[in-house]
Amino acid sequence: MTAVTGNVCGVTTQQPPVAKKVPSERTHHGDTVVDEYAWLLSKENPDTIAYLTAENEYTEAATAHLAGLRETVFTEIKTRTKETDLSLPVRKKGHWYYARTEEGKQYAIHCRRAVLDGETAPPVPADGAPLDGEEVMLDGNALAGDSEFFALGTLSVSPDGQRLAYSTDFSGDERFTLRIKDLASGETLADEVPGVFYGSAWSADGSTLFYLTVDDAWRPNKVWRHVVGTPSSDDVVVYEEPDERFWVGVGLTRSEKFILVECSSKITSEARYIPADDPSAEPVLIAPRRQGVEYHVEHHGHRFLILHNDGAEDFELAYTSVDAPGGWTTLIEHQPGTRLISVDALARHLVVSLRRDGLTGLRVVPLDGGSEYDISFPEPIYTVEPGDNAEYDTSVFRLAYTSLVTPDSVYDCDLDTGALTLRKQKPVLGGFDPERYEQTREWAVADDGTKVPISLVYRRGTPRDGSAPALIYGYGSYEASMDPWFSIPRLSLIDRGVVYAVAHIRGGGEMGRRWYEDGKLLAKRNTFTDFVACAEHLVKAGWTSADKLIARGGSAGGLLMGAVANLAPTSFAGIVAQVPFVDPLNTILDPSLPLTVIEWEEWGNPLESPEVYAYMKGYSPYENVADRQYPALLVMTSLNDTRVLFHEPAKWVAKLRATAPATNVLLKTEMGAGHGGPSGRYDAWKEEAFMTAWTLDRLGLAG
Repeated sequence: MTAVTGNVCGVTTQQPPVAKKVPSERTHHGDTVVDEYAWLLSKENPDTIAYLTAENEYTEAATAHLAGLRETVFTEIKTRTKETDLSLPVRKKGHWYYARTEEGKQYAIHCRRAVLDGETAPPVPADGAPLDGEEVMLDGNALAGDSEFFALGTLSVSPDGQRLAYSTDFSGDERFTLRIKDLASGETLADEVPGVFYGSAWSADGSTLFYLTVDDAWRPNKVWRHVVGTPSSDDVVVYEEPDERFWVGVGLTRSEKFILVECSSKITSEARYIPADDPSAEPVLIAPRRQGVEYHVEHHGHRFLILHNDGAEDFELAYTSVDAPGGWTTLIEHQPGTRLISVDALARHLVVSLRRDGLTGLRVVPLDGGSEYDISFPEPIYTVEPGDNAEYDTSVFRLAYTSLVTPDSVYDCDLDTGALTLRKQKPVLGGFDPERYEQTREWAVADDGTKVPISLVYRRGTPRDGSAPALIYGYGSYEASMDPWFSIPRLSLIDRGVVYAVAHIRGGGEMGRRWYEDGKLLAKRNTFTDFVACAEHLVKAGWTSADKLIARGGSAGGLLMGAVANLAPTSFAGIVAQVPFVDPLNTILDPSLPLTVIEWEEWGNPLESPEVYAYMKGYSPYENVADRQYPALLVMTSLNDTRVLFHEPAKWVAKLRATAPATNVLLKTEMGAGHGGPSGRYDAWKEEAFMTAWTLDRLGLAG
């Protein structure tokens, strides 16, 4: 391994780098803590950038021997991917809307084409070429230019099809600039609004656009109304949310009759509506917020559908009058163990997205008196969810389907008969044969006796004698479910004999709302112990051995990685932690940081509660670094990340180096990206190849 030597801004860049210590004290509930790396919070500090640069140089040198393998894996991903391709067109009124990619280009090109006379099914060119008569609405490559980062925050066509609202981010900090394009002339209008958040909603006539801005804590708190052709200085605040626990969203119903303004904390919500044909009207409250009650709204004819958890932990479906919103009348009663996720309202059918027994599902509810039914699928584990359904008056429902061995697939379901028609499956090139792989679900037993599902995919014929290498992935927060998904990059692991496992641990939503409740606040440790139980199950069941098992997780899943590194360091040969939330206590103690206040309902409020403070301090990875032999660690972060600030992984690595010097730890910082890492698809593949090569090296498969 090549040594990197020198000294920059107090940061010794020998092998490995050592960050300087600047003691900083904080005291809460009688507990005084000295944080020697708090100075890394400031990215304006030249010493911070010098430290991150030194770590990047060290990581580059320490992984130089993997350059060939990285290129091999990148080439595998690239050659398995159909680089020139086209998404399945979605019909909306008189156009088919779609996005396509071109070989050698990083970003999607967003297009539409007029529906031809008699055309009822979406056109699907086999070669991914542009459709005849194509109109390019927005070319991400042209917009990105030479920028290292590029992302869209909104992309919305007005109901009359004449205008396109779009917003762009060139740094990764998720602050977007909003613009409007005249689709008839191709001209970008003079309208420009900087500093907006994701999302937007058009009025019915396309004259008015609603958008969001954030407060200093990066919380979307204001809905604005912009009249096309007027300066942004004339824009009007339609709604402002003063409660720092609540995010605000804005959107247009599928019926295009109402603009919805929705406010949500982690456990409470409320919604208001504005008639889309009267955009200057004041928002009308549908139901006032009640602490602990969540409800979500969809418009359907003379009523608003209300999906809620009032006295219904796993949610039930009700409705209220559009003309005079008031009491809720139940349509689908609460059934414990069947978590209702969302409802899609079409003119003659409702389609309810749900999960039961750890699997997703879709239930069709005919509104003409016919019998309800669940759409069925043949595989033992899979993921199904609503697809792009832009039209309201239709009996065809588009759904997205995938599994660990089935590439992303789009079906149209005839809601009157239940018949499924496969419209498009993501191509996988290079001789991919799903019969070479197997998928299965097993159940680990947690410390308290809870059975925890694990989804596995592996090469057919993989031995069950503990000799196979494995990777186990986990998340376990925010009721986010890590449902089975297909991955082209994952094939580079599986084809080399690696067993890939997904641990569906508490804190996620895989097994319903109670599964989430039992992995948050003062039950958060269940998330970590569940993951360790899943890892131990893989070993006991003969899938792998501890010295051949890699763990991987990102964001809140990165907290999981840091926690299990402290909790069970001998259970893993290595850990990949992406944008990891590893300094949760210090972050949640500081309400001036982005997103802190809204997180109190997920983690607890350690400022107010000594019990929460002590509990969080007990599992915080940063607080519990000790002089022990950790597994090898690869830590990935981004300088412009707004969700998990870069200083958290930077501090963690600095403390690991000082406290546990025998640990093999690498820190790689993307200096021009945000929470999701590199934005271009080729750059993202290179990042994935970097992590895959490191993983294979730790598993002894780099040769």
